[in-house]
Amino acid sequence: METPLRCVVTGCAGFIGSHLSEALVQRGHEVVGIDCFTDYYPRPAKESNLSALRLSPHFAFIEANLLEYDLSRLLEGVDYVFHQAAQAGVRASWGQNFSVYTENNVLATQRLLEEAKALPIKRLVYASSSSIYGDAKELPVTEETLPQPISPYGVTKLAAEHLCRLYWVNFRVPTVSLRYFTVYGPRQRPDMAFHKFFRAMLKGDEITLYGDGDQTRDFTFVSDAVAANLACMDAPVSGDLFNVGGGSRISVNRVLELMQSISGREARIRRIDDQKGDVRHTFADTTRAREALGFRPSVSTEEGLRREWEWICRG
Repeated sequence: METPLRCVVTGCAGFIGSHLSEALVQRGHEVVGIDCFTDYYPRPAKESNLSALRLSPHFAFIEANLLEYDLSRLLEGVDYVFHQAAQAGVRASWGQNFSVYTENNVLATQRLLEEAKALPIKRLVYASSSSIYGDAKELPVTEETLPQPISPYGVTKLAAEHLCRLYWVNFRVPTVSLRYFTVYGPRQRPDMAFHKFFRAMLKGDEITLYGDGDQTRDFTFVSDAVAANLACMDAPVSGDLFNVGGGSRISVNRVLELMQSISGREARIRRIDDQKGDVRHTFADTTRAREALGFRPSVSTEEGLRREWEWICRG
């Protein structure tokens, strides 16, 4: 058992945040989770994510908004901060919704960093996104690839990355940014493709597929994303950023073939036009994370899909 540390996980009721909180508790650490239950998807799903954590004496939950809560209380005596909270969703980030993204993704991050600059925290790990790359011309993308987001969501995630960097440069806040590449698995948000596809197949409903299905993604199983966060506790890294990918690139059409094989169900597909802000291809070069963090994705796409299908069937 490791020496217990005090950790804060923002967005702890979310998909990745709940898995990360559980992993930290299992390591013997004290976890303070904070979440404001934004209405991006139904609260009962997030409450379900917290069900096991609420049983642990090593987990304390705060329902509050980072924009309003007294962050000096939140961060008092904290060793590590895992900043998973964000307004999610590429397609919903256009138009009048943009202010929600700037508040929850940029301003909330700045408030955390401003409070952290006077505290002796060991690391603040920020959950960034592959969306910051946009439609990169060369694949796989490295951390030196020029960020050119093509969605307002991607713009806000990149802006928060820059904030993390400048608080390291100017105030030595020990930040690390992790650029997640399409994380999936049990508890995946209901608006995300794999969750929607499996639910539709279970019910015999039609699947709406944007584009021709030949778009490719580097899909990352949730336990691998969690492992990258945990690795940031042990590695002597600050002021840096890392790609966190699943280690392979696969088309959406191939994913649907695997889903049908795993579930034994037919995918009834209706194809419509591409959506604004959706990138065509993603593929991560994770060399830097491997060398600095010891990060190596361990769950294949097929195995990860199987685990998500089993979770869907249980729910």
